[in-house]
Amino acid sequence: MMAFFQNDIKTVYSSKKFPSLRSPILICGFPGSGYVGKLAIDHLIKELTSRHLADIYSTSFPPQVMIKDTGIVELMKNVLYYVKDKGKKHDFLFLTGDAQPVSSKVEYLLGEEIIKIAKNFDVKQVVTLGAYITGMFVETPRIFGVATDDAGLKLLNSFNISKIDNGSISGMNGILLGIGKINNVKGISLLGETSGYVIDANASMHILKKLLSIIGREINMEDLDKKAKDTIMLIKSIEQRIGDKNSASDDAQQMVQKKQPEIGYIS
Repeated sequence: MMAFFQNDIKTVYSSKKFPSLRSPILICGFPGSGYVGKLAIDHLIKELTSRHLADIYSTSFPPQVMIKDTGIVELMKNVLYYVKDKGKKHDFLFLTGDAQPVSSKVEYLLGEEIIKIAKNFDVKQVVTLGAYITGMFVETPRIFGVATDDAGLKLLNSFNISKIDNGSISGMNGILLGIGKINNVKGISLLGETSGYVIDANASMHILKKLLSIIGREINMEDLDKKAKDTIMLIKSIEQRIGDKNSASDDAQQMVQKKQPEIGYIS
């Protein structure tokens, strides 16, 4: 038996004949905090009826298999799709996945593999979608952004996206921008505000709407909007429970203070 994994990364294309794409933009969303980018890119892939391009496997993905709704299992992987956008300036490559690498080294190797594939299709721009964690629940998430050059910053500003001017972006959302930059692929990252405590479809919806404005597309948002409303209901429920708990704690403290006897001398 020939070893499937001869290296840490293995890319398997669905066809030996590659599609011809017109000035494609690579848009990526990975599972991470709140699944903000993952939910957004998966909805985009579904609504634009994307076509499968390749599966990317790695020995650094968690050692487990994913169980599909059919009951069939598959190795964890990242998946590339493409869309030929007739009549538009750009076609698209979309990247989603089951996991990010657990090894820092393989994160870089995966980043190099993805950018290499992108450059083979003449990609000049990459967009990553992720989370901006604040630890606070909000109903109207803000969208933050970073870019690899001044032109990218101007683009973000033109769409009223708040610039981040310090800190770092961990994981593949950051690595792809960095590796893209040193390989002459420009990049921006859109980050949706989220608490970091729940799967946040509301942040996903807001980040996807902003992305669609940037790329000049409209899609059906009904499914994601429903998930976003469910997220808001969950957040309100959590806030209510926290409020009730705090109120009960305050009441108990007051009762303790009222019942506490005067201190006397005990022998």
